[in-house]
Amino acid sequence: MQRVEIYTTPWCPYCVAAKRLLTTKGVAFEETDVSSDQAKRAEMMQRAKGRHTVPQIFIGGQAVGGSDDIHALDRAGKLDALLKG
Repeated sequence: MQRVEIYTTPWCPYCVAAKRLLTTKGVAFEETDVSSDQAKRAEMMQRAKGRHTVPQIFIGGQAVGGSDDIHALDRAGKLDALLKG
């Protein structure tokens, strides 16, 4: 299983939806709260090539986007393969 990282804030409904999808699939993930940590937010933006919204999700070190993106991958049947590497 690939390493999954997700940058979030506590009040973000899209973060909740993305985490719910991963949890439903039984995927463990590392969550980083960027709500009050400017250094972590800057790290997220650098890794996400300038994207500043949350969540930002990385699978195997690769940026896959946000909640809409991960749900689209799932609907297209591509998320499970990406998670497995």
